[in-house]
Amino acid sequence: MADIAETPAIDVAKPINARRRDLALRILVPVLTVAALVVIWWLYVKLSGVPPYILPGPAAVASAFVSDWGTLAPALWVTTKITFMSLILALIGGVGFAVFLVQSRWIEIAFYPLAVILQVTPVVAISPLILIYAPSTQVALLICAFLVAFFPILSNMVQGLKSVDHNLINLFELYGASRWQTLLYLKLPAAQPYFMTGLRIGGGLALIAAVVAEFAAGSAGAGSGLAFRLLEAQYRMNIPRLFAALLMLSLLGVAIFAITSFISWLSLHRWHESSLKREN
Repeated sequence: MADIAETPAIDVAKPINARRRDLALRILVPVLTVAALVVIWWLYVKLSGVPPYILPGPAAVASAFVSDWGTLAPALWVTTKITFMSLILALIGGVGFAVFLVQSRWIEIAFYPLAVILQVTPVVAISPLILIYAPSTQVALLICAFLVAFFPILSNMVQGLKSVDHNLINLFELYGASRWQTLLYLKLPAAQPYFMTGLRIGGGLALIAAVVAEFAAGSAGAGSGLAFRLLEAQYRMNIPRLFAALLMLSLLGVAIFAITSFISWLSLHRWHESSLKREN
């Protein structure tokens, strides 16, 4: 009884406080870094006297961000919609095609090179053809973004499905599991980390492809995205608006990466080594 009484109590609050401190540092350090870069930018513009039509200062960009919000916000929504729709289609197509490929070695040999050809062909080169055959410009942009985001998801998913422990596959066969039971209860869960990697890569590439495809399409009007607003600002020498549109694209890319990273953390943080915190 004396030994039990002398045992020190475990302080549960320490790990919680350590996690909160780590989270605060993860947020504070990038914010301070960006703030320092903005201050350096402001000082350079102030001290060098560079004209605003060459390099505007942070205040001019912020002013353009506010004054041109009515023009830039609808364009941001168009680009966001194309990006997420293409990413969803790439997820469905990539996972479905990966499951199809791993069913047979001969299927993979026959069809995987087609996916590689689509990946290595620059989207700028094939976008004119897509614009000709697609029923509308928005559909063409969606197809271009889909083609770019599709292959990373497919490649990671195929690798994940083929990386399952062979001993576990033998165990499922020993218990008489069907091919679809093995796929559903063993291969798909084991491929989840690879799928999450493909999701994070595909999210960024979908945004890049949507912008590049719109550059190639040169679409204008009410349904145009941020890429056209960038070109429009460049042609009009409205550099503050150009920087504001670039800022919007950067924030959209950061938001996509944050969302996909959070989804990955939710899926993996309880069991996969890549998301577990070391205890020593």
